[in-house]
Amino acid sequence: MTIDLRSDTVTKPTKGMLDAMLTAQVGDDVYKEDPSVNALEKRLADMFGMDEALFFPTGSMANQTALKLHTNPGEQVICDKYAHIYNYEGGGASFNSGISCKLVDGHKGMFTAEQAEASINPPDFYHSPLTTLIAIENTTNKGGGACWDFEELTRIKKIADKHNLGYHLDGARLWNALVAKGESPKAYGALFDTISVCLSKGLGAPMGSVLIGNNNLMKGALRVRKILGGGMRQVGFAAAAGLYGLDHHFERLAEDHKKAKEIGEALLGINAIKKVEPIETNIVIFELKDTVDETDFLNILKAHHIYIIGMGSHKLRMVTHLDYTNKMHQQLLRVLKTLAF
Repeated sequence: MTIDLRSDTVTKPTKGMLDAMLTAQVGDDVYKEDPSVNALEKRLADMFGMDEALFFPTGSMANQTALKLHTNPGEQVICDKYAHIYNYEGGGASFNSGISCKLVDGHKGMFTAEQAEASINPPDFYHSPLTTLIAIENTTNKGGGACWDFEELTRIKKIADKHNLGYHLDGARLWNALVAKGESPKAYGALFDTISVCLSKGLGAPMGSVLIGNNNLMKGALRVRKILGGGMRQVGFAAAAGLYGLDHHFERLAEDHKKAKEIGEALLGINAIKKVEPIETNIVIFELKDTVDETDFLNILKAHHIYIIGMGSHKLRMVTHLDYTNKMHQQLLRVLKTLAF
């Protein structure tokens, strides 16, 4: 039995999802004639109480499109030093939009309204980039699946409005935050100008992300997607997987969160572990003691057919997901109890 906890992107479609994909109504989405894509976009726009939604092949492309819609070359986006748009999108902010990132030294990928305001460059000081956007990531990837305090997000929105800045949410794992905190998608839709959500993480679809926003920004999204090469044809097969995931895999994310917390508790009992980060959702980040070799630790787990990833600096990550079964969970907990260094 192989236990793959490298990411929640390793899942495969369930039988029900495959059936939905095989029976999906499709058309040419470049002409906006794919009924399954149209249904998914409308459902998500309605769910978040926003005007429009647009399907993308990847979350990075959805985020990069949002950056492009909010900015002009030479401008700057405020984001946390852990932000996905800065660390994991191949330098796309500078390559695609010609913008720079003002990195905030936040906590677990999250910062305060005061930090956001302090990061804004004076608009009349032409020597520095013009600040035009604040970008948030919820839950935070490098921050260990941490969930933002909604009240802090509201305070940051007031700063954005005060300084006439755009407000984007990288919601790749927003589903996890919504379930963990019992929050409303419409509350997020009322707060942000644009929101990207991923279908291939918590919802278990094989591909796809969706960018959601209001008319004033989204009117340019289709053109930017075309420029980035994201126009696809009969992509309703993938959209049907997203619709199925919304219907069947959304609420069950609480199971992933519970298992992640149980893994964290088990890790605390291993003498090789220096620290386990607080666990809110489905990501477990822990740190090895300086005397423990990271490669040796990973190889011991691999010998038990357990796969996780290293994040550098003696930090390791496990991510629970749809394909991580109860049987796998019990096996992992048994193996962790046997580890000795």
